[in-house]
Amino acid sequence: MHHVIIGNGPAGVIAAETIRKLDPHAYITLVGDEAEPPYSRMAIPYLLVGNIKESGTYLRKDANHWALHRINMVNGRAEKVDAAKKTVTLKGGAVLAYDKLLIATGSNPSKAPIPGIDSPGVHSCWTMADARKIIAEVKPGSRVLQMGAGFIGCIIMESIAGRGAKLTVVEMGDRMVPRMMTEKAGGMIKHWVEAKGVKVYTNTKVEGIMAGMPMRVKLSSGEVLEADVVISATGVRPAIGFLKDAGVKTNLGVVVNNNMQSSDANIFAAGDCAEALDFSTGKFAVNAIQPNAADQARVAAAAMVGKSAASEGSLALNVLDTLGLISTSFGQWWGEEAKNGGATAEVVDEKAYKYLSLQFKNDKLIGATSLGMTEHMGVVRGLIQSKVPLGEWKHRLMQNPLAVMDAYLERGQAQASNAGLSGGRLR
Repeated sequence: MHHVIIGNGPAGVIAAETIRKLDPHAYITLVGDEAEPPYSRMAIPYLLVGNIKESGTYLRKDANHWALHRINMVNGRAEKVDAAKKTVTLKGGAVLAYDKLLIATGSNPSKAPIPGIDSPGVHSCWTMADARKIIAEVKPGSRVLQMGAGFIGCIIMESIAGRGAKLTVVEMGDRMVPRMMTEKAGGMIKHWVEAKGVKVYTNTKVEGIMAGMPMRVKLSSGEVLEADVVISATGVRPAIGFLKDAGVKTNLGVVVNNNMQSSDANIFAAGDCAEALDFSTGKFAVNAIQPNAADQARVAAAAMVGKSAASEGSLALNVLDTLGLISTSFGQWWGEEAKNGGATAEVVDEKAYKYLSLQFKNDKLIGATSLGMTEHMGVVRGLIQSKVPLGEWKHRLMQNPLAVMDAYLERGQAQASNAGLSGGRLR
């Protein structure tokens, strides 16, 4: 049985290793389109600030790891999948035949349709090649303008600020991290970042970039800013363009069932390119976070070798460090309409940068958002994933959201423990 995995990020690597564990005799080919060994994009910020070397980003530190596990490594970019012939064609014409195929190609940065976006000095921060350019160009005192203050943008911002740059962030949304944080939480993050010396524009777009030394960046407000480097962090999209004529059902990503199987029985998908059922909403969605990628990879690998495996659905689970302020969001953090049984409990201490929002549907916790509080994360996740009825505790939490630990101990601990979830305490 030949298993071909396109994409050698965390999802692809975990899937390959899981297949090897479950089937010692399988033939496994892992395809990656970058020259470096498999690495973690989430480690790039640590590289940018000098905390690690390039080798510190590698997913497996032993150079002999792949040979020891009999995983055949192929460098190449997939250009076409023929589901009928069960082949993958790589750039240059090489063809790989497969019995089972896993799409684990992750995402590619979105490029905003802005005049001058391809000017010298404008960079994404997604690949190792991008990181090398940023290291070469961003020095202490460099004027850096970053487009985008979403999850990835805030991670990049942390590393750019860590290089001593004079940083300006431009976000078209009404707050920072608008797809992860409530309006209150996003506003508090903005205030925190500005107190750290970063200039932040919200409700603002970049309308043009004029090449030069320095570049001149025109904002929708009419203001023109000078920048030595521009970082584009305006989002990512699943990297599935090569599947255009494959006959596999796609939407935003590859649509998969709870076995991570696509509309073709021999093709699976996992990670940022997979559009799977969302745990909270029951709708198909791409939840592009590494814990989901790892879980989906294990399920897909088991299913590919004929083992029983199923996902309970991808869960929105975000943890972000923004210049030292930890923020989290879980599940259906944006809440539910009151007419559908939705209710919100919130506690705010703006001066201390502490915030907790709990979202309910009837008497179940469905989502949460927090700032400046970390030890509650396992508790909140446990209550959400166990879907335990809170009963009278729902009313108590509406009065005091900080009692979530007590609610967990009384109502959710047993079920959460059975699900392998850990608890914690608020501080």
